[in-house]
Amino acid sequence: MDEADDTATGGTKASRGSKRETRKIEGRQLRPSTLMMGHGYDPVLSEGALKPPIFLTSTFAFESAAAGKRHFAALTGPGAAQADALVYGRFNGPDQEILEGRLAIWENAEAALSFSSGMSAIATILLTHARPGDVIVHSAPLYAATETLIGKLLGRLGVKWLDFPAGATREEIEAVLRDAGSARVPLIFLESPANPTNSLVDIEAVRDARDAVFTSHDERPLIVMDNTFLGPLWQKPLAHGADVVVYSLTKYVGGHSDLVAGAAVGSKAAIGAIRATRNVIGTITDPHTAWMLLRSLETLELRMSRAGENAAKVCAWLREHPKIERVGYLGFLEEGSRQADIHRRHCSGAGSTFSLYLKGGEAQAFAFLDALKIAKLAVSLGGTETLASHPAAMTHLSVAPERKALLGISDSLVRISIGIEDADDLIADFEQALDRV
Repeated sequence: MDEADDTATGGTKASRGSKRETRKIEGRQLRPSTLMMGHGYDPVLSEGALKPPIFLTSTFAFESAAAGKRHFAALTGPGAAQADALVYGRFNGPDQEILEGRLAIWENAEAALSFSSGMSAIATILLTHARPGDVIVHSAPLYAATETLIGKLLGRLGVKWLDFPAGATREEIEAVLRDAGSARVPLIFLESPANPTNSLVDIEAVRDARDAVFTSHDERPLIVMDNTFLGPLWQKPLAHGADVVVYSLTKYVGGHSDLVAGAAVGSKAAIGAIRATRNVIGTITDPHTAWMLLRSLETLELRMSRAGENAAKVCAWLREHPKIERVGYLGFLEEGSRQADIHRRHCSGAGSTFSLYLKGGEAQAFAFLDALKIAKLAVSLGGTETLASHPAAMTHLSVAPERKALLGISDSLVRISIGIEDADDLIADFEQALDRV
């Protein structure tokens, strides 16, 4: 039996002093779905409890004053700003560290951080790197709250932005980067698939464009990507050029519509800088939410696989319905198109969240949504239940009408997130709702 160092992918302080963990068996690397059952936790340290307890404590006792000084020196000194012990709830905790170790495994990352929400993860990353006079370059569209954070809140601090459409070529991305002129570009923020249009971003083209424009390694902006719609099962951006991957764990990872959380994964250096900011502003997830996410990670692959199978069946039916203009599902990309090429290179599945364009406008979309019986009319996605919403009137209501038109967020667009119900029951629900349009 081979045993690997459990710190290779975000090892946890919660396993400090425990036996070395099995990561391989006779040369076979264990899969993430297997490691979710125990990585980072030793029952011996918790009275033999099979599952980690919820550590509801705000602070941790030091073994000596000298040890306390050493731990705070690690937190406040240069480098990763990572304590070498459990210190205080704003910095770390056993449940959070076990969670972060397991999150890192999915993308074979060196480190991970958990946050109180996906937006707090994004905000912490942006606050870590942006300063007055900078230009943030991003793909479009983005989740409306992300656009607001970049365009309005950071705008008040003197940060500007430039964007390029999802699906842009390397040459088009390079041209936008050069438009920044002499301004500092701290990071390039991507969201793929884009919310809510489901358009894909070519991560490799972004990386190549960045490297062509910023020839000095020290000046190269970080590539940060929101991987909520397809990750961590169907897309792994770090393998294609992203430096940091961000998640709303509220969605597929949490997967039960009963918690709000976020995460960032990447190299130790990239995550260390973000950790230092999180230590100051306290955007870490709480112990109970972290514990719930540990539960969810055990069934992540099963839930996402079932939802993906359901979506394929439901979308095949919707595609043929006379009241549907178009189904923006990644399984229907036109062969030979740029979007199909990006999907082939970057993705291993089509996901279970898609855009549905009805014939008509807001009235028809609202009639459809109001008639649903199984699918719930609610924002969010990636839960066990099927959800439907109207982006133009809900999540993207604050986006200016002309920008919504530019980004393809029309009044006829409905966003659907397929759950793990019976697929034929969902089809029956969509059929009766469309009959009322």
